[in-house]
Amino acid sequence: MNVKFLRPGAMMPTYGTEYSAGADLYACVDAPVTILPGETKSIPTGLAVEIPVGYAGLVYARSGMACKRDLAPANKVGVVDSDYRGELLVMLHNHGQNPQTVNAGERIAQMVITPVMTPTFTLVDELTDTMRGTGGFGSTGK
Repeated sequence: MNVKFLRPGAMMPTYGTEYSAGADLYACVDAPVTILPGETKSIPTGLAVEIPVGYAGLVYARSGMACKRDLAPANKVGVVDSDYRGELLVMLHNHGQNPQTVNAGERIAQMVITPVMTPTFTLVDELTDTMRGTGGFGSTGK
């Protein structure tokens, strides 16, 4: 997948292990960024990517950062469309009670490249029946 560096200090996404699903994204900041409790800040990666048509990049929290430091993407999962060519930014939210500082070169999120479908939507009067039917939240745990 093609990657373009947009600013000095940008780092290529990397996989932590041979079988990692998500590639780590790194903070590309000129100075440390402190995120106060309950605050959200935009953290640049310094990267633009060329995701193939038919795929999307899904940006998720890194489990260690979320569990140990209470930092996770504000929108829970960011969606990067294949036609987007701007900088990848991660809107990090501090869910904790202590300020957290993000430093240059720190792993801040992970991106999973996944196939997507773009079906045509058709208005109908009825949908096919299923065993579950209209059962909603908690209905399958009975």
